[in-house]
Order: sequence, then structure tokens, then C-alpha cells
Amino acid sequence: MGHALFPDLVVNGETVPHAAVAAETQNHDAPKGKPGIAWRKAANAVAMRTLLLQEARRHGLRAEPAEVGPGRFETDEEALIRGLLDTAVQVAPPSEDDLRAEWARDPSRFRAQPLWEVSHILCACDPRDKAAREQAQARVVALTERVSGNPRGFAKLAAEHSECGSRSSGGALGQLGPGDTVPEFEAVLRKLAEGEITSAPVLTRHGWHIVRMDAVAEGAVLPFEAVRQKISDAMEKASWAREARAFVNRLVASAEISGADLGPV
Repeated sequence: MGHALFPDLVVNGETVPHAAVAAETQNHDAPKGKPGIAWRKAANAVAMRTLLLQEARRHGLRAEPAEVGPGRFETDEEALIRGLLDTAVQVAPPSEDDLRAEWARDPSRFRAQPLWEVSHILCACDPRDKAAREQAQARVVALTERVSGNPRGFAKLAAEHSECGSRSSGGALGQLGPGDTVPEFEAVLRKLAEGEITSAPVLTRHGWHIVRMDAVAEGAVLPFEAVRQKISDAMEKASWAREARAFVNRLVASAEISGADLGPV
């Protein structure tokens, strides 16, 4: 029996339990007061899953769940669908000419890692401790105002107030590359121009920072041979995604589905 508002979902003669669509609706957004939109999105998702599982069973596939994170495994359904796509979607590796053409389109996309010369002032705290975080924030805001009023005094302020070992060298951290610092600090380095000082304090797991970019050495453009494998992997992944969409579209086109409105993916 369908919901009073919504028709039964039937995929190739298999009636999908109403509860399966109801459970799926929590994964789909809809405007307030318009449950029909979430229901339609959920019906489409469940119809697609049902169609893929029917095809996996037709191929006689067995679920072999893979580990997707420490101690976390796929569900049997996820494993079957992955197994089906692995079986049905085969792509040839790109040719050498294709790889060279992709690289030549814009070689500047492929660079060696940059190098940053950086100084900072640290007001240390454990950001999980609200009181300590707010006290350190008050200190760093006051220091930020002093730095913006006198950028040349950065090294002196660092020597007097920074709570990092770099205070002895006026806050200078020396040369840093990607992966040398915590990700939240590196994210700031990627945005700063040479000579620029952060206008607002930056919070990391170590506390609050004022950061100055002393020098930037952008990585050199890499030769084709150095990035060949990376380009090959990306092109093969894109090709696989296109073929997977085409495979799913063929399944949908040959299926008999009511209660969902599946279009091409």
C-alpha cells in the first residue's frame, strides 16, 4: 500500500516498501511545509538504488564490504553497487598523446610546492577552554591594533609578547612548505601576499596568531614527466565517472519504474 499522499514505488515489478522511502527522506532537503519535494527526491534515490541492486543480483554478485575508514565498513548494499560498477564500467587508460595534450593545455596548473618565509606573534591557549581562549583573544586583538598602527614594530612586539620559541628571533619561523604547520595555519599562508600581515587574529589548536608573510617563492612549473601519473589518474577517474553515468542511464532507460521520475544522471 502506498502512502495516502504518495504512490507506491515499483521498480521492474518489485514494490519497494513505503518505509524504505520514508527512511530515505531524512537525507533530502525540502522547503518547509513541502514534504512532497523531499519524498520525490527520496523516491528517486531509492529507485536508483533498487535498480542497481537488481542488476547486481542479475550478475550473481556477492557483497564483499570494503573498509572505508578505521573500523568502518560499507553496507552490503553499498558493496554490491560498487561491485556492479567495477564489473560493468571498464575504461582504457588515456593515450600518451591525450596526456601530453592535457598537460600542454595549461602547464602552470602543475607546480612544485611553494615556500613561505613567515613570522608570527602567538597568544597561546587551548581553544577548547572558553575562558582561556577569550583571555588570549583579548591580548591578541590589542596586539593586532598595535601592529596595524606600526607594522615596522612587528619583530619588537613579537620579541616582547609572543608565547612561541620564535620570539627570540622576532617571531620569524623561517621557511615553511605545505605540511610543515597545522592545516588551519597553512590555510592562512596560502592566502597571504608577500609583505602582508593578517588583519584579524587567526585561531589554531595552539592559540591566536598574528601572521606576517615575509617572502613567497611560488613553486616552479613541473615538467610533463613529473606530473604524468597525476594527469593519467585524474583523466581515468573522469572517464570512469562518464562511463558510470552512461551505464546508469542505460539501466534507467530500459527499466519499468512507477512512483519515481528518474531522468538521465
